[in-house]
Amino acid sequence: MHSAMPAAPIAIIFDLDGTLVDTAPDLLAALNAVLVVEGHEPIVPKDLRHIVGHGAKAMFEHALLRTGAPVTPERLAALTTRFLTHYRANIARGSRPFPGVPETLDLLTAQGAGLGVCTNKAQDLTELLLSELKLTRHFPAIIGGGRTPYSKPDPRHVLEVVTALKGRRDRAVLVGDSQIDVTAARAAGIPVIVMSYGYTPVPVAELGADAIVDDFADLPAIISRLVS
Repeated sequence: MHSAMPAAPIAIIFDLDGTLVDTAPDLLAALNAVLVVEGHEPIVPKDLRHIVGHGAKAMFEHALLRTGAPVTPERLAALTTRFLTHYRANIARGSRPFPGVPETLDLLTAQGAGLGVCTNKAQDLTELLLSELKLTRHFPAIIGGGRTPYSKPDPRHVLEVVTALKGRRDRAVLVGDSQIDVTAARAAGIPVIVMSYGYTPVPVAELGADAIVDDFADLPAIISRLVS
């Protein structure tokens, strides 16, 4: 009898903000540095969950709408640039990996999984943040905003990471924190796990994920259950 082919390595694709890293302190500081100068009310932490996930310009536009009247496209572009300048210079001042992240990524790699990042955060900011927090080494594939013509929830963004990891769709899983992640994973035809502590305006129980996880250290067990 022929022995069964060994299973392909599992490809695990992670969202960044609100999944791997608590970026709220530095995003808030940069947003408010610009908003307050413009005479807008500052954004408070609980508002952040409504505006993260679609990239910097969309985030700043939502922030302005939450704190006052909308602005012209030209003004929005100028203010977004100022926000990005401030954020880039302070990207890892208060941002930290969520508890258990580095150790669990090491464990998953030791188990033979391929790890990738799929985020709508701009590619340069994604690489800078991962580098500052010494997380880059965990991820052979990092595909942020602007690296491809599409972004989540477009499934091609997710599948691009699977391809970069030399993985297979039937042996892949997405770990995120928002509706964008669930929608992208569903469209890509792969299971999705949502971290309960992330940045989502919709309650996590209503997102329709395959699993909800409170503690990052619990991921290896859940992933092996979902991708057998």
